[in-house]
Amino acid sequence: MLLRLLRILWVITRYRLDTLLPLERLPWPLRVLFRLSPLRLVPIGERSRGERLRLALESLGPIFVKFGQVLSTRRDLLPEDVADELKRLQDQVPPFPGSEARDVVEAELGLPVAEAFASFDAEPLASASIAQVHAARLHGGEEVVVKIIRPGIDRVMRQDMALLYRFARLLTIVPEARRLRPVEVVRDYETTLFDELDLHKEAANTSQLKRNFRDSTHLYVPAIHWELTRHRVMVQERIYGVPVADLAALKAQDTDLKKLAERGVEIFFTQVFRDNFFHADMHPGNIFVSRKHPHDPQYIAIDCGIVGSLTREDQDYLARNLLAFFHQDYYEVAALHIESGWVGEHTRANEFAAAVRTVCEPILEKPLKDISFGQVLLGLFQTARRFDMKVQPQLVLLQKTLLNIEGLGRQLYPELDLWKTAKPYLERWMEERAGVKGFWASLKRQAPELSHQLPELPSLVHQVLSQAEREKRQRRHQGDALGGIQRQLAHQGRRHRRLRLGLLLVALAVAWQPLAEWAGGQPWPALAAAVLGLALLAWH
Repeated sequence: MLLRLLRILWVITRYRLDTLLPLERLPWPLRVLFRLSPLRLVPIGERSRGERLRLALESLGPIFVKFGQVLSTRRDLLPEDVADELKRLQDQVPPFPGSEARDVVEAELGLPVAEAFASFDAEPLASASIAQVHAARLHGGEEVVVKIIRPGIDRVMRQDMALLYRFARLLTIVPEARRLRPVEVVRDYETTLFDELDLHKEAANTSQLKRNFRDSTHLYVPAIHWELTRHRVMVQERIYGVPVADLAALKAQDTDLKKLAERGVEIFFTQVFRDNFFHADMHPGNIFVSRKHPHDPQYIAIDCGIVGSLTREDQDYLARNLLAFFHQDYYEVAALHIESGWVGEHTRANEFAAAVRTVCEPILEKPLKDISFGQVLLGLFQTARRFDMKVQPQLVLLQKTLLNIEGLGRQLYPELDLWKTAKPYLERWMEERAGVKGFWASLKRQAPELSHQLPELPSLVHQVLSQAEREKRQRRHQGDALGGIQRQLAHQGRRHRRLRLGLLLVALAVAWQPLAEWAGGQPWPALAAAVLGLALLAWH
């Protein structure tokens, strides 16, 4: 752990990443600290800032490379030169030797490469943070790609995750950071990241996504060769397409970029709401465009190692929130947040709605190129701090995917109005979900379970009625018992009153003569007061 931390500090020093910080925006104590830091004695060199950042992330391993991949899609938040360098992280990570790749394949398949494949290219087609891909051909003539996990990658990832956990626990000391649930976010990230190390899971995810879009003209998913797929090796149909980030090639084949961008939005919402199964690693390195029918473009998706799904409650909540945004109904947005528990119950809906309106109003009815989502996110975080909003870890994957979709749409067709494209789809989905069609679909989905329970219905009804009758008799017995107790207490009360009255009369009889002598010498007001006191005592 200590050695890994020292290595991270060494990489930061070697590539002078401190120069990427906007010192003028930091608090003055940090500005002084950085200006007096010994790091300033290390020469920067001739490399550009983007290249230094890319090389540093590559040196630090897959977790940091993943971070760089996400950043590379946000050209609205990064300088152009930095974004261009980080873009190379999507499929140009330094590869590991082809001989090691062959060794992994033979160890996983349990047979020589020559027996498994008619040909196997030792030079990788592409190399990413966790795995790399080699071209091959099966003995039947089919062209395939072989995806191979990097040797020893799990050990480095576990060390980095341990550091992230320590940093997250350190953040919980700060009240504002505690609101973001850093430990839960890291835990969810760990789960999704380590799922990528099991290519069996990626193959299953790919098959599911292909089945969901089997007859679609919008998205194609290559087939899996299960007989040659193992834990660290996956064999998949080879595809030929244009990388979605290669705008020059897309324009050269006269691709309809407007339709391509709109279909990307539709595919995303279809995955989230219709299938409840979405590709959650949609950076440009994993998305291609078919060379066929450029006027009716079709996406090709690969690398389904990270997928996401939502509960029905999350789906409904997300759709209702988005529709409320589209209709500029900020009070409904506030009410949904309070109802779901994302903000405290003490929050006043009208105040929260006013804060959301201030942040979100600028993003509506504008083309994507005019929207600064960085400023919107900053405003939402400020609103979150004010109303103690909590980050929902179960939606972190969806939020990351939305960022990727936005970055992709901004590159393809900057004039795309994301909200106008999505609004009809969401309205149609909500109508189907809440209408007669949705009710009928829900009834058909539950029909097998209902048919299984139907023969048991008379027995269940008899049990319910018997239980109700037993409870009724029990309440009647309890009522009778309480009535008896009340009568007994009333009878005891009357006995006590008679006893007190008898004792008072006996006391008067015994003390009558002294009282008569005393009364003879008293004026009449004193005698009246004594008689009244005796009467009150007897009545009590």
